Amino acid sequence: MLRTLVRMAQETASKKPRTGSLLIGTHSGHFHADEALAVYLLRLLPTYSSSPLIRTRDPALLQTCHTVVDVGGEYDATTNRYDHHQRTFSTVFPGYATKLSSAGLVYMHFGPSIIAQHANLPTEHSNVSLIYQKLYADFIEAIDANDNGISSYDPAALEKAGIEKKFKDGGVTIASIVNDMNYPADAAEEALGEDGLFERASDFVGGVFARKLKAAISSWLPARETVQKAYAARKDVHHSGRIMILPEGGVPWKEHLGNFEKENAAEDSDVYYVLYPESGAADSKWRVQAVSVSEGSFVSRKPLPEKWRGVRDSDLDGVLAEAGDGIPEGAVFVHASGFIGGHKTREGALAMAAKALE
Repeated sequence: MLRTLVRMAQETASKKPRTGSLLIGTHSGHFHADEALAVYLLRLLPTYSSSPLIRTRDPALLQTCHTVVDVGGEYDATTNRYDHHQRTFSTVFPGYATKLSSAGLVYMHFGPSIIAQHANLPTEHSNVSLIYQKLYADFIEAIDANDNGISSYDPAALEKAGIEKKFKDGGVTIASIVNDMNYPADAAEEALGEDGLFERASDFVGGVFARKLKAAISSWLPARETVQKAYAARKDVHHSGRIMILPEGGVPWKEHLGNFEKENAAEDSDVYYVLYPESGAADSKWRVQAVSVSEGSFVSRKPLPEKWRGVRDSDLDGVLAEAGDGIPEGAVFVHASGFIGGHKTREGALAMAAKALE
């Protein structure tokens, strides 16, 4: 399915435009995060980089546009029409259940080309597909869901379970901030007019996407390779396969580790402790971090032993000595919750992790 989608995206991006400038059209009036992002995404491509924008609901004016998003009542990639408001519309991103908004539609068709261009890779490269899926899951889907009135959780199920939100968080979502940008905050914004405010909102939400794209290419993707190698070598570190060592600190490993564990869902696939240096210095201290039960959880699969928690330096060395031979002096600390600890050496950190497994 994904290979078919990438081919479709290539064909969409390579179509010869109509004669004249590539005018983009969207609706006038109150704007939302989805069309603001859709316009930004298009302009990331060379074909649309200088495209002017017209905001109107006049069908005759929309007909003059090369590409129309979020208005017009039509979804047809062959004519560059990307609306989702028609009653018959039910398109979703492959592998997902959330109905697409104009942002999701544009991303579905043009995302591989956008990513390939910024990653300097061919669109059919496997890394393009990885980032394509990641950015939809991490960012685009939430925009789609918000615009289509789809909640993250089933409201009826929450009510039945008696679960209530601890605080109001709607005001800090990307969509709510874009919504606020409809209303001028001062005379300078008033002078921008409706279209100027839209362009500002488009730059805002698009800037968030651009940052996530850059991070995925420059940090997330290299980290995946690092974690993959470390995960594959984990039984060389400890016979249990429960300890993984990263060669450097600052690697965003949690998501990747979870993915590799799912791909290798054997009985011994779960890692309990991840070790990494605090810095790139030769004499860097090392951290022992307990893996959480899920990527966003604060609950560890196997916290460091209770007797070690909240103890530091020589006091911790004493406690560790009581645990038996094998842990050299040089312990630094163990957090009060047991989710992380430290030692002055790699060997000491590994010995702490091995002892914690017992």
